[in-house]
Amino acid sequence: MSKIFRACVLLLILGSCGTRDSAAPRNLDNACSILTERPHYVRAFKQAERNFGVETHVLMAIIYQESKFISDNRPPHVYALGVIPTGRQSSALGYSQALDGTWEEYVDQRGGRGSNRTDIVDATDFMGWYMTETVRENGIPLSDTYNQYLAYHDGRTGWRRGTYRSKPWLVRIAGEVRDRAVMYDAQLRSCRQFR
Repeated sequence: MSKIFRACVLLLILGSCGTRDSAAPRNLDNACSILTERPHYVRAFKQAERNFGVETHVLMAIIYQESKFISDNRPPHVYALGVIPTGRQSSALGYSQALDGTWEEYVDQRGGRGSNRTDIVDATDFMGWYMTETVRENGIPLSDTYNQYLAYHDGRTGWRRGTYRSKPWLVRIAGEVRDRAVMYDAQLRSCRQFR
């Protein structure tokens, strides 16, 4: 067997063993497991918590709902006549599923031109910024995961108008995000990786 062939096989094997942030962590129901598998998330969450006061369990619950921790997640394609692709449902991208316009606002006000929606540090910084703007504009406390998520999903103006009231599925999901945040909070309290 040639040395080049053996080197290629070895690289293929090693490459398949590594984890990629574009794939979801293995156990999404355990905050400690997520942080053990992706230790660089800890720095991102703690930085957002320091900068904005948004607690890690809240960020994690919203990221779970929005992208399942898949860094390059996008909404599905829309098809005309069931077969002709006509684009995506929205411009959402990344951990936070930030829309193009909202992301551009963040880049202009805080993030800077090098910010990337597929980077966990930038995504959590965006989320912290967005949620503190929600506090400022709508008076929703950072600890109110339910209403913060409704405003995150429908926008701050949409929340003020009550657009979520005509979306029973969104109200149900906001309750699930709140419950997941409570679960993640309890797990993080006993998590060595997070101390």
